Amino acid sequence: MGLVLDRIEAEGLAQLSYLVGDDATGLAAVIDPRRDVDVYLDAARRRGVRITHVIETHIHADFVSGAHELAARTGAVIHGGRSDDYRFDLHQLGDGEEVDLGGVRLRALHTPGHTPEHVSLLAFDAMQGEEPFAAFTGDTLFNLDVGRPDLLGGGTERRLARQLHGSLFDRLLPLGDRVEVFPGHGAGSSCGRAIGDRNQTSIGNERAYSEALRPRSEDEFVEWLLGAMPEPPRHYARLKKVNAAGAPLRGGLPVVPPLPPGEFRERASRSEALVLDTRSILAFGGGHVPGALNIALRPEFPTWVGWMVDPDRELLLVVESESDLVPVVEHLYRLGYDNIGGHLLDGMTSWQNAAFELTHVREWTVHELDRNRRDKTLIILDVRSDEEWAGGRVPAARHAYLPHLEEHLGELDPDKPVATYCGTGYRASIAASLLKRYGFRDVINVPGSWTAWKAAKLPVEKPEQG
Repeated sequence: MGLVLDRIEAEGLAQLSYLVGDDATGLAAVIDPRRDVDVYLDAARRRGVRITHVIETHIHADFVSGAHELAARTGAVIHGGRSDDYRFDLHQLGDGEEVDLGGVRLRALHTPGHTPEHVSLLAFDAMQGEEPFAAFTGDTLFNLDVGRPDLLGGGTERRLARQLHGSLFDRLLPLGDRVEVFPGHGAGSSCGRAIGDRNQTSIGNERAYSEALRPRSEDEFVEWLLGAMPEPPRHYARLKKVNAAGAPLRGGLPVVPPLPPGEFRERASRSEALVLDTRSILAFGGGHVPGALNIALRPEFPTWVGWMVDPDRELLLVVESESDLVPVVEHLYRLGYDNIGGHLLDGMTSWQNAAFELTHVREWTVHELDRNRRDKTLIILDVRSDEEWAGGRVPAARHAYLPHLEEHLGELDPDKPVATYCGTGYRASIAASLLKRYGFRDVINVPGSWTAWKAAKLPVEKPEQG
């Protein structure tokens, strides 16, 4: 009997939260809960503990916090770091203040840098001596990476990067190599630059292998960290405000009604509606509802929904199969997309059987793209990031990073054929669907895209050549 420690992962977001407690006293805390909180209630029942505390390591920007939902369901007290940005009542933890769960204690350690109010939580277990055995580091320290200091903007990046250096080298590393590290994110999250594959690590492992923790002066660390920071996803600023104010209570995942094709078509015609087609890129290209945006249900789905979808639009969903509906709705719910009008009953089968119009996106292999690339009427559009573009591209391609494609539409001729490519075809399909929405007549996606182009050893244009 004693320590309770469960890690809960939100796939797609690569977000990690924790149930920590003592089954001897029956008390537990949840650290950084996601919005759909039943998973914590189920874990607590299974472990025989009662959730009495909810702890936020910081004001999150990449997902809607479940702190209020969980507190409403359990009566737990919400804790967080010290900040004037909070717009709701919570217990703000001072540095060194403890949350007592019995034989298990959590001690707040102020570790600013990712955000000013950020706290890590040192875990003590009476069965494991007087020193902390673990640190829940939130978005300060990950496997092989550290938290981004640039998400607040407004010129705060360098100040926060300096604070992060102090948090890492003066507060966390001195804890000792044996201390286990339980971070707030795993690989795939945009809260770091390139988070490693391990969801659990140790101070010693990070000291030995993390490039971020190589000995550097504060100035050197700041320049290294900010020197190659990718652009933050568009939805981060919005979710930061949602979580600072306190997410509205919804009581759980919404019920998304099935809509017969006639009703679906009528609602899709409204200006405030957006058809979100989550099928694979090949299925979407073969035929889709006119005006639909294709973001396929893959691990990247939450990130690209956040980049590309206006939260004020009413979403009408098209899924590959009924089994995909729940994960799609879960992802949308965690990102704060609460206006979901329904999903197409029986998917595209019902649409085609109703004899409604289908729109298509042509698909080329990389060999077909290579054969056609000298056609002067063809626009080859690379929608990868600036860094990817700089590493080499298809000869004669133009560049517009996908999140900013709408800003460049005026530079493209909608009457000319446009072939889109990215790393594998996933982002290219999003781009192709966007072009079709804006009336481009002949759009071609290239499945496999840059990965297949290189595998086929086709010509590459380097930056110095272009």
